[in-house]
Amino acid sequence: MYPQRQLPYAPTPYSYTPTSALSSTISLDEEVKLFSNNAERDLYESLAEIYSIIMTLEALEKAYLRDSVTETEYTETCNRLLKQYKSNLKNEAVAQAFVDLETFKREWDMECPRATERLRVGIPATDETPSAPRPRQNASGGGPAAPTVASAIETFITTLDAIKLGLREKDMLHPLLVDLIQSVNKVTDVDFDGKPKIVQWLITLNQMRAAEPLTEDQVREFQFDMEQAYYGFKSTLE
Repeated sequence: MYPQRQLPYAPTPYSYTPTSALSSTISLDEEVKLFSNNAERDLYESLAEIYSIIMTLEALEKAYLRDSVTETEYTETCNRLLKQYKSNLKNEAVAQAFVDLETFKREWDMECPRATERLRVGIPATDETPSAPRPRQNASGGGPAAPTVASAIETFITTLDAIKLGLREKDMLHPLLVDLIQSVNKVTDVDFDGKPKIVQWLITLNQMRAAEPLTEDQVREFQFDMEQAYYGFKSTLE
């Protein structure tokens, strides 16, 4: 009688010993496809692009904090990434598969706190809070240039007129607020009374669906906050 051959590993109650009776039903030479048609291919490509955008945005935010990129480079790149992110999610099938940012992060085990915050706000950090005062004087050196001030005031009036005319959907109001915060930042770095409300409304609108409207209560609050911000902005010019 031949001695029993020793196994090459220490057996345990849960050990699995392969047998020749089992065989794979999948050819190892066959390419495994993630999709079976063009629609599925486009969906996976869009989700992959969203993943890439989020991770790139995380790296950009870290680089900006380390002063590895200039403000101009950061702002241009951040704006481009935010537009690409929103553009991908305009597709109904992609948005349905994406669900929301937190769900997407959990599904793909993503750790990206800085990108998450930037996507929540919806504008670059340079537009949200200017990092350092910059000289903004008119030709005589006595204050901000008149065209810059006039542009900011015009943007305030346009935003207020929009809500008075009944525009209340995100895709109508959000671009106006982006223009508004950029305009006032060109005039002053002062965190004037009402400015935080502009940023807060940007965040609120950014979390809404494109065609989702503000409620009646939100409309009244929005108008009140914009009027207070307008008066606060004008006080910085006096």
